Amino acid sequence: MGQMDGRVTLITGAARGQGRAHAVRLAEEGSDIVALDILADVDALTYRLATQADMDETGRLVRATGREIVTCRADVRSQADLDAAVVAGLDAFGHIDTVVINAGISGKKAPTWELDTETFERLLDINVLGAQRTIKAVVPTMIETGKGGAIVFINSNLGIKARPNLAAYSASKHALIGLMQSLAIELAPHSIRVNSVNPSGVGTELIFNEATYREFCPGVENPTLEDAIEGFKKLNLLPVPWVEPVDVANAVLFLASVQARYVTGVALPVDAGNLTRV
Repeated sequence: MGQMDGRVTLITGAARGQGRAHAVRLAEEGSDIVALDILADVDALTYRLATQADMDETGRLVRATGREIVTCRADVRSQADLDAAVVAGLDAFGHIDTVVINAGISGKKAPTWELDTETFERLLDINVLGAQRTIKAVVPTMIETGKGGAIVFINSNLGIKARPNLAAYSASKHALIGLMQSLAIELAPHSIRVNSVNPSGVGTELIFNEATYREFCPGVENPTLEDAIEGFKKLNLLPVPWVEPVDVANAVLFLASVQARYVTGVALPVDAGNLTRV
């Protein structure tokens, strides 16, 4: 018996990285999956986003657990895309009772007063409004089903503690805390629990890119991960440079499962002591 037997989980940003880890981990515990991703790049980002090949691999890994998956190309900036993905999931499985709001981007790093409006708007549109659009698409059917459920936001330690030169990203993640807690209050009468996982740096493409390495290695030409790894380690209390996607996925599994049946409105750090480090 798995902890998610009989469950159906919708996951945004599911084609690779953390989203893939959540899909596979929940499938291992018995959940069928509705996987959404934009499968295209977003202008002005310093790293590439997932491709159809990435989504195909997520599908393969989920099916290898013995569970089923529906994959959808969906941009969280589009309510129509999200509504269509929910319909596809309901057509395939009959219900959706678990949601992992994982899709999000980072952005240009600069002093707050130097950020252009477009950068701020892009982050809020994807990270915050994308989450709200997802909720708008899926929550009505969860309420109508009447069997409760769980919603987990994938947030960041920067939703709890800010860092300089990341105002737009930090503002978007702080906003998700408020959204999560408001939803926890609103959905409690329907036995739908709402929480977030707030990791430090996670070992995915979001940090594995040259732009990030340059932050830790000023003055180094063409810096590599090896050059930057000591800088990553300095962010955490435990002697590790980052947490792995599976570490976040295990926290998602806990919050989504009956093991956390009375846990709601909580921001759970999975951060190797990042928030505690002075």
